[in-house]
This record gives sequence, C-alpha cells and structure tokens, in this order.
Amino acid sequence: MENTLKAAVLGYGHIGRRHAQMIARNEAYELVALIDPKFITGAKAEVLGVPGFSCLEDFFNSQLPVDLIAVCTPNGLHFEQAKTIIEHNISVIIEKPIALQSAQVELLEQVAVQHGVHIFPVMQNRFSPPALWLKDLIESEILGNLFMVQIACFWNRNEHYYAKGSWRGTKNMDGGTLYTQFSHYLDIMFWLFGDITNIKSKFADFNHSHLTEFEDSGIITFDFASGGMGSFTFSTSVWNENLESSLTIIAENGSVKVGGQYMNHVEKCIIKDYTAPELPATNGANDYGSFKGSAQNHQHLYRNVIDFLRHGKEIQTTTDDSVKVLKMIENIYSSN
Repeated sequence: MENTLKAAVLGYGHIGRRHAQMIARNEAYELVALIDPKFITGAKAEVLGVPGFSCLEDFFNSQLPVDLIAVCTPNGLHFEQAKTIIEHNISVIIEKPIALQSAQVELLEQVAVQHGVHIFPVMQNRFSPPALWLKDLIESEILGNLFMVQIACFWNRNEHYYAKGSWRGTKNMDGGTLYTQFSHYLDIMFWLFGDITNIKSKFADFNHSHLTEFEDSGIITFDFASGGMGSFTFSTSVWNENLESSLTIIAENGSVKVGGQYMNHVEKCIIKDYTAPELPATNGANDYGSFKGSAQNHQHLYRNVIDFLRHGKEIQTTTDDSVKVLKMIENIYSSN
C-alpha cells in the first residue's frame, strides 16, 4: 500500500495481538509480518493473513520491507531485541518497560541516533482523557502550590497469571510489579509532577511468595523535587479482581481525585473558581481473560507515531522520560 507505514509485530502473546489488530485496522499502516516462535517461518500466520516468522533472524533474512517493529515480548528480552532491530535501521515501538535497566535505555538512545531511527515507548495511559485533563490542570497552575499527592494501585494477579514455566514472576524476565504492572502509573506521576527525592520504601510478599521472585505489595513515600510530598501504594494481592488505580491531589486552591480501576474517571474536583469540563469517555481495560490490564489507548500512540514520522509533530512518550521513570524505580528499590 502506497505511503503507508510498514509494520511488523515481534511477540504474539496477549499484548502482541492487541498491537497487530491495532496496526491492521489503521489505514495509515500496513501489517507485513508477525514474528513469534509459534509461527513456522515462510508459512502464512494463522491470523490477519500476513507471513509468520519464528525469529527476528528469519524475518531479516526474508528482506521483507519494514519501517517499524513493535516489540511485545517478555520484558527481559526488550533491550537486546530492540538493539538488534535498531541496528538494522528500523524504528521500534517498545512495550513497557523498554528495558529492565535505565542504562540499557540510554544505550538504545545512542544507537538509535547513530542509525537515524526512532524509539517509541508504550506509555499509552498518558493519552486517556483524565490524564490529559490533569496535565492541563497542573500546567495551568490553577491548583496553586502542590501539598500532597497520593497514588493507590490495588490489582489482582492470580496463579493462572503466574503459571508454572512462565516468564512472569521472574526477576530477569519480568522485573517486578513496579516494572510490569505499575510503571504506567509511575510514568503518569512523573509526567505530571516531575522527579522525586527523599524516597522511603517498604515491601511485602503477601500471597505470591510461591509464584514470584519479588514483592507483591509496597508503600513508597517521597518528596517531589518541585515541591510537595507524596505516596505510592500498590499491591497485586487483591482477591478476585482489580480494585482501583487512583490519584488524589491536595493543593493550595483545591483537591482532585481521579479513580476507578484504571484512573479512568474523575471522582472529585473541588477547586476554587473552577468548573471541571465534561471529558470524553475513557476506553475500557485490556481484557486478557483471567486478568485485566490498563486502558486501551494504544491507538493514540500509533496515531502519534504517524504524526511524528509523517508530519513532524512531537513524540508524546519519549525515551528520555522512560529513562527517568526507570531510574525512579531503581531508586525506589534501593531505598528499601
């Protein structure tokens, strides 16, 4: 298809399917291949009518033209796979987290500059209507001085999620709850309020000790470098289903709470001389059967990629921000 962006998907699990469907439905893109060990190289993939390849090497050997590859594999594979793709002069979309170490992302940035290609991190929650409204609220300084911010993320992750033999739950492939489940909300916090200092953390593993190599719950307190203090409380020990992902702001001129299971609606807005606007509906959560993830906002990311590559508009989710969020996670763990 003329003038379309040719894209492939690496990793065809839960989230890889979402990416493939998103690309296939977008007229600005052409889905050219799916890459996953489940496919036999050279045969048609069983879905979406495109070629399947069992590994990146087979795909590159095919010399099939491609502009962009979405990396949707286990977290611990992201760095090496993205580096290989970039070294083939191809831009990448990388599911969160880009890598499990901030230094790895810094290296990816350098390699991307050398090869003249681009990295697009997946932090799609920035595109949700409540998040965009909060960003405007903070930047307009309507709230005045920031006093306190509280973020609470209470989810369910069960034995089916951490199935025996899965990469999930391992340090070297999963990384931990702050990387896999809650990096979206740390990213929102950083995007809205900036970096944090004076970090103190406490972790526990209430009901996943036989399933994972890391904590399932934690309480983090800190100060914002720009002023005010905050806390981030999280758990995957909630029984049966996700409970909430909420953000509460207490400030000089008022208070705001964005809540729901995925920070998907405004619960309270009490601000001096201000009336909250009517926001567009937020997309539902990604439903993976036995568990649910964050809201379905990937279409906004793919639109932003087109806007940047074709029209020179600003990238909304940058590698610089991803580095800073990863460093924040590293500092949180080292403060325990």
